Amino acid sequence: MKVVVSYINSKYSVPETIKKIDNSIADGIHVDLMDGIYVNNKNTLPDLENVTKPIDVHLMTMNPEKYFDTLIKLKPICIYIHPSTTKNITSLFNYLKFNNIGCGIAINPDEDISSFEPHFKDINRVLLMSVYPGVGGQAFLDNTKERLDILKKYQNIYNFDIYIDGGLNDNTINDVTTATGVVSGSFICLSDNFDEQIKKIKK
Repeated sequence: MKVVVSYINSKYSVPETIKKIDNSIADGIHVDLMDGIYVNNKNTLPDLENVTKPIDVHLMTMNPEKYFDTLIKLKPICIYIHPSTTKNITSLFNYLKFNNIGCGIAINPDEDISSFEPHFKDINRVLLMSVYPGVGGQAFLDNTKERLDILKKYQNIYNFDIYIDGGLNDNTINDVTTATGVVSGSFICLSDNFDEQIKKIKK
């Protein structure tokens, strides 16, 4: 089980949180980029040039291609896109592949997983949201386990990785142990000891 850490909801400043994640046993740093249109909140991209851990990016933005040139310079391992935010997601996948960046899609809790099947052949990862996107610190949604079971059937056919995002802690992790990995934020970044919290999830 891989644990990627989001810095959005933290007791520390963003630069300090990113540094603490980078120095921890986390498997990567999760970047949430919000435009205030697709979701209510808005933020900017922090300084990530000196981080050593793999980066993945969740674009909660309309017209995600606007951010590609900036993000590609960071060489993220994967960029997650909400398919409804762009008119031609296939061309975006092709652009990411040309730049050796993994293609991902994000699926919201109220979206029908089967409707995303046309994209599964083109992607490396699915980010299955276990909260509604755009706000840190939300509670894990109870139907996530059932939705993960559905998505696993598609994974067996199309061979993509599955990451769960939202409300993950040492209790809710028990519902998603068959996922490739999880994105955890508040449980880790509101604590004094990042490594201790990550170990609790990995157990």
